[in-house]
Amino acid sequence: MWKEFRDFAMRGNVVDLAVGIIIGAAFGKIVTSLVNDVLMPPLGLVLGRVDFSNLFISLSGTHYASLAEAKAAGAPTINIGVFINTVLDFLIVAFAVFLLIRQMNRLTGPKAEPQPEAATTKECPYCLSTIAVKATRCPQCTSTLVEETSPAKSDDKVTQP
Repeated sequence: MWKEFRDFAMRGNVVDLAVGIIIGAAFGKIVTSLVNDVLMPPLGLVLGRVDFSNLFISLSGTHYASLAEAKAAGAPTINIGVFINTVLDFLIVAFAVFLLIRQMNRLTGPKAEPQPEAATTKECPYCLSTIAVKATRCPQCTSTLVEETSPAKSDDKVTQP
């Protein structure tokens, strides 16, 4: 059982997934910092010196100066600003993943359509039985067959015994 687990864990797909998760977590931290430390302060300034991380609704009816004060008092709150920051985090990560996938699709190019396999059988134009493509005589009706097997074109090329 240990060997089977080790083989599973060391497969290329599992290792690639683990690396992707680790890089994704680090990328998520960068995006969170971008939203909280770079994007939201100027946006809050433009909207009248609003600190989005402190936007909340106190459900207890008591007014608190900050979210930290409300949490310290144990008041139930709806944290609108934190939610807005999280939505912006998600949108930025989703857009970055979209750009990454789009670029990967461009690099790999369009997927080639699978080629249909060459036919190995054909129909006898007289008895309609299935015969090998290379057959020159039908084993069912014994008609002599030439290259063309279409009845419209092969009437004068096929002879009946």
